[in-house]
Amino acid sequence: MPAGPRTSVLLVTDLAYAARGRRYCDEDIFLGARLREEFDVALCHPLDAAALLTGFDTVLIRNSGPVLHYPEAYGAFRARARELGSRVYNPLGGRGDMAGKQYLVELSRAGYPVIPTVDRAADLGLLPESAEYVVKPKLGADSVGLRFVREPELPAGADGTLLVQPRIGFRHEVSFCFVDHDFQYALYAPDPERRWVLEPYAPSAADLEFARRFIAWNSLAYGIQRVDACRTAEGELLLVELEDLNPYLSLDRVAEPVREAFVARLKRSLRELPA
Repeated sequence: MPAGPRTSVLLVTDLAYAARGRRYCDEDIFLGARLREEFDVALCHPLDAAALLTGFDTVLIRNSGPVLHYPEAYGAFRARARELGSRVYNPLGGRGDMAGKQYLVELSRAGYPVIPTVDRAADLGLLPESAEYVVKPKLGADSVGLRFVREPELPAGADGTLLVQPRIGFRHEVSFCFVDHDFQYALYAPDPERRWVLEPYAPSAADLEFARRFIAWNSLAYGIQRVDACRTAEGELLLVELEDLNPYLSLDRVAEPVREAFVARLKRSLRELPA
């Protein structure tokens, strides 16, 4: 019997996006080629995604760059996808970076293990004492607009738009990658001054419990998520970022069996998407 029609996937990516220290395009060229083994795949730029939604069974958002560079187009894409009931991967209800960085304030208030974060002048006194503080836009990415200050401060009228955090001294940063709620692999940067020079990391049971706590909090039914954390001088892990929109995967930094297992798990996730 002839095989039935294959699921079609619109892979949203910006192959020309220049990221510091890594090549997004290589990763999506690789993923596109591997997904074609099982799906009908077409690549498109994020600015074209809204217009192409009706032609595909699933829309997979990958390395499309920070959406702050095209907010109107991204808003139009989200509105059109919801209007059509499109299957978007990751789903559009993420509570992490997909919705801005308000979650850092909420998690900090709730006592989660995150870098202490406030977004209002009245709350600056809640921050621990630090030699230096970080101020950055709530709707930011790739360190755009980030600055360091000696005293915690927010400009007049900036309540709710900027985040203030103590500048944490840390041993290293570590990232945990998940497909759906299944842990796939971890990578870390042993040299804090070379944060994109990543090496495989063997997480402890406590490390995985830490990461899974945020995956559970986000409550996405499916998708790719990356939990980024820093290890303090005292050995504690603190959340830096919960990337649930288009997390870079650093697949070139993991061993081939790990990479193959990731591809297989992603294919399975796409196959099992609810109708």
